[in-house]
Amino acid sequence: MSDTTLPHSPAVSMPGIRFSSAETLKHAVLILGSLIVLLPFYVMVSYSFKSPAEIMQNTGGFFGAQELFRDDYCVKLGRDLADCMVTPVIYNYTTAFGKAPLLRYLFNGIVVTVSIFVIQVLVALPCAYALAKLRFWGREAVFGLVLFCLLIPVHAIALPLYIMLAKLGLTNSYAALVIPWTISVFGIFLMRQFFMTVPDDLIDAARMDGMSEFSIIWNVMLPTAIPALMAFAIFSVVAHWNDYFWPRIVITGDRSLFTPPLGLREFKGDADGDNFGPMMATATIIVAPLIVAFLIAQRRFIEGITLSGMK
Repeated sequence: MSDTTLPHSPAVSMPGIRFSSAETLKHAVLILGSLIVLLPFYVMVSYSFKSPAEIMQNTGGFFGAQELFRDDYCVKLGRDLADCMVTPVIYNYTTAFGKAPLLRYLFNGIVVTVSIFVIQVLVALPCAYALAKLRFWGREAVFGLVLFCLLIPVHAIALPLYIMLAKLGLTNSYAALVIPWTISVFGIFLMRQFFMTVPDDLIDAARMDGMSEFSIIWNVMLPTAIPALMAFAIFSVVAHWNDYFWPRIVITGDRSLFTPPLGLREFKGDADGDNFGPMMATATIIVAPLIVAFLIAQRRFIEGITLSGMK
């Protein structure tokens, strides 16, 4: 019976299980990266449950002790001390809604993000269809301009946009928050990449049935582009829901037009940090809808990103 030498393998196999040092290292790096990303959210939610003293002393664990403490603002209003004793979680979240019109800010955020996304889709779909499926002179040059516009940072064009809106008298309005972002070159690029994966035979068949190009866009291409639209919706809504830079520039005098990030300014902490709890509660309320929306659309989001990169 001769001796045989087994070939070296980086993986150790067991019945039904395969261990690989390379795969283990990859997952360890991914887990470490996830923990780094999630740490600020952990602190945000934890601080929204804690009293000011627990926040300053970094005690109380994740949820805090939830022991009654004195609401100094309540005492300043001349109320009885017994009525001003409250638990941290109730204090932080009731203050978030009581100190500022948070519901109004959330409503403004919904109006702005939905308006921007709807108009972006109305513009991006025909543009992407033309760049993907129509043959015309200069098509590649136009697509090159789209790619070039992806490289332009928003901060570089903020001042010209503001001057234009100011001359038109549109500052401190919904129009100032919506109009500059109604054309999304990223949306055009993403939808064009997705439309490149749609067979030409499907479009030719629609044309043979007598459908116009616009009819093909809205009745044929739109239903097939739902995964890509869901992916684009996540990018668009998250970007404009969380945007602080642009609303801070164009909304200066009308507090009723504040978007959710601007609403956080209502809770700027004093020297003693008393507003940190309500501020973190407000941030939690603002972030929660985005997390819920992403979890609901997660599968479609992954499909849209994957399919958009096939060509």
